[in-house]
Amino acid sequence: EYRAALDSGVLVVAKNPGRVVRVSASEIAVETPSGQRDIYKLKKFARSNQGTCFNQIPVVSKGQVVEKGGILADGPATHMGELALGRNVLVAYMPWHGYNYEDAILISRELVEEDVYTSIHIEEYECDARDTKLGPEEITKDIPNVSEAQLKDLDERGIIRIGAEVRSGDILVGKVTPKGETELTAEERLLRAIFGEKAREVRDNSLKVPHGESGIVVDVKVFSREAGDELPPGVNELVRVYVAQKRKISEGDKMAGRHGNKGVVAKILPREDMPFLPDGTPVQIVLTPLGVPSRMNLGQIFECHLGYAAKLLGLRIATPVFDGIQEDEVKDLLEQAGLPREGKVYLRDGRAGEVFDSPVTVGYVYMLKLLHLVDDKVHARSTGPYSLVTQQPLGGKAQMGGQRFGEMEVWALEAYGAAYTLQEMLTVKSDDVTGRVRTYEAIVKGQNIPEPGVPESFKVLLKELQSLALDVKVLDEEGNEIEIKELDEEVQETARELDLMIEPEPRRRARRAHREAADEDEDEDEEKPFEYEETAASDGWSQETDDTEADVEDTEEIDIDLDLDIDVDEDVDEDVDIDDAVDTDVDDEDAVVSEDEEEVEEGRMTFDRLFREVPVPEDIDISELLEEDEEPARKRKKPQRAKRRARLGPLDDYQRLGRVRSIRDLEDFEDDEPES
Repeated sequence: EYRAALDSGVLVVAKNPGRVVRVSASEIAVETPSGQRDIYKLKKFARSNQGTCFNQIPVVSKGQVVEKGGILADGPATHMGELALGRNVLVAYMPWHGYNYEDAILISRELVEEDVYTSIHIEEYECDARDTKLGPEEITKDIPNVSEAQLKDLDERGIIRIGAEVRSGDILVGKVTPKGETELTAEERLLRAIFGEKAREVRDNSLKVPHGESGIVVDVKVFSREAGDELPPGVNELVRVYVAQKRKISEGDKMAGRHGNKGVVAKILPREDMPFLPDGTPVQIVLTPLGVPSRMNLGQIFECHLGYAAKLLGLRIATPVFDGIQEDEVKDLLEQAGLPREGKVYLRDGRAGEVFDSPVTVGYVYMLKLLHLVDDKVHARSTGPYSLVTQQPLGGKAQMGGQRFGEMEVWALEAYGAAYTLQEMLTVKSDDVTGRVRTYEAIVKGQNIPEPGVPESFKVLLKELQSLALDVKVLDEEGNEIEIKELDEEVQETARELDLMIEPEPRRRARRAHREAADEDEDEDEEKPFEYEETAASDGWSQETDDTEADVEDTEEIDIDLDLDIDVDEDVDEDVDIDDAVDTDVDDEDAVVSEDEEEVEEGRMTFDRLFREVPVPEDIDISELLEEDEEPARKRKKPQRAKRRARLGPLDDYQRLGRVRSIRDLEDFEDDEPES
């Protein structure tokens, strides 16, 4: 094993003979007979390709004489220059209340507490700032709609500090991406002139810790084109963050010996509950005896006996593969160590203290912890992304997917007659688009779960049959044809039933005092009706905001004003509170605003207050900015808005819309007195 460790290349080996003159954690200096100094740099806590920790530790001391080819420092998985991937532990081969059934492994908590099988894992997260069509992305701490608590561990550049403890969802690198800016209105240009670039629209695109990950930041590397680093085309800046975590052995982790005897940890028992030897020593691991006869790997039994004898005699034994120790020699060594020749002893139960019926094979075995750790594999989901074609949940931990319930699992539920469970699995938990929304709502409101609908996969089957020129009709028990609706129609119908809206509501302007102007605008609307159906994309469910009689007495009084000349003194009252002015039918508790749509409402102010409270630079003429009369804003913004909707795409079934973008979104429900 010395040769294997040397050939692995992880050890630091002396190039020339000499004497060690300086030793530190990061470097070793050796002075050669010619007076020259050889400096050996050590790698500290680097990340390997498997995500494990690569660390080198000096094994020499100051003043020590070393030969050429001598070991100066250990690498990962070596000890004093020899390969050391696992640990020698006291093992008993016996069944224990079924916990080591099917190659499962029972271990003592002593191995957890004393960090016998503890490993360090380092994960690398990468974030790059690119040039986009709308402008360059920027790595910054100034991120919109993010609380101070989330920014507390970021430095002034917007990068997480080394030593910070992070959990899933925490920001590692703050990054903003420019939004598609529409042509600015007069008031928006004024705000831009006063506040400068801060008013520009950007989207939070920060690098966050993925779902289910956590740890401590151990290193940050920043590369930029300005500093002369070579970066891929279109990338201006690149940040790599390294997050380390210490993983103790736990239930579900995989272990193995040297003879293909692998298994999964099934239970971690307290030290006092483990079976113990006649002298009171508790065993550390209990393996199943059924793992030996069928596989015929008797090497593990020989290793067990020989290890026990070597431990008691204080020997170190190496047995080559085809030239190893003989059976009689093993028995002789056991006898020398004062153990029975068959290598079995009577153990006592740690919980009851009673002696087990039969003698048990006990000894020291070399056991390893494998890289298949349960922390990397465990995963759960309630709702999440769905496939576009089948509308079924995606698969895999990386896609935040669901657990696959395949054909054979369906047979199992059918065999048990678990009809309701099976129906749930194949409809509301999978691809019944409307049913899962109704079910979600029923769970939230504490109501009974509604009847499931038709799964999307059945509709896909019908479409495939139609593509083969087969006209398929779906009939009920009485022979009546069932109308299979398209997904869009069904979504619209469900939205109406649940009092939701999936199209953005037309923006309402503050009502004009003069009815004559309103009539003119209605004439314009009749000539060129503005249809929102074109611009709406199914970017989620949102609470409908219907006009009730209490809100508007007469629908004809609603003035959808396409003009932009807002009279700041009259139409926008400085006492109007934004929260009161917005349609209050939206249920705030249910409303979930997407990241792309979310905007801060609290900081808005009326123009009257704006001019009183904000110092406007002298060189800016406010009247020019406000008096510019351009093409009507809503007509102008229609194409950009449609494009933006399509770009956002569907985000989630339960996304709500409830936003105020500008003063044009405000609606004053108080009846204005017409001037006489």
